[in-house]
Amino acid sequence: MFNFLRAGKQAKGPQSIYDQLGGEPSVRAMAERFYDVMESDPRAKDLLAIHPQPMTAIRQKFFEFLSGWFGGPQLFEEKYGHPRLRARHMPFTIDVKLRDQWLFCMYQVLDEQIEDELLKMQLRQRFTQLAHHMINTD
Repeated sequence: MFNFLRAGKQAKGPQSIYDQLGGEPSVRAMAERFYDVMESDPRAKDLLAIHPQPMTAIRQKFFEFLSGWFGGPQLFEEKYGHPRLRARHMPFTIDVKLRDQWLFCMYQVLDEQIEDELLKMQLRQRFTQLAHHMINTD
C-alpha cells in the first residue's frame, strides 16, 4: 500500500509520550501529584523520609526530568546535564521496599490521570523498569 501526500501536507511521525499526555500542563500535573501522594499516603512514609523538605525544588526537577524522558523539551539536561539517575541516587539506600513505595505513588498518578489504557500500560512498564534499575542494595 502506498501513502501519497497531498500538496501542502506533511507526514508526521509518531507522537511523543509528552505530546500524547498533553504537553507541559499534563506532565507538570503528573509530577506534582506524584509528590502529593508521597506526602499524604502513609504507605509511602519511608520514601518521603529520604526526600529533603520542602520539596518545591525536587518537584520542579522531577517535572523537568519527565519532560525530557517523555520526549518533550530536555529541561533537565539543559540545566543539570545528563540525568544519570542511578548515580544521582547512590547516596540513598534504595531497596525493593522503596522501589515499591515509589511505584505505588506513580501508579496512583497514572490511574488518576491517564485515561488511555494502552498508554497507561506502556507508562507502567517504563516506570517499573526505571524503578527497578534504581535499586542499589539488597
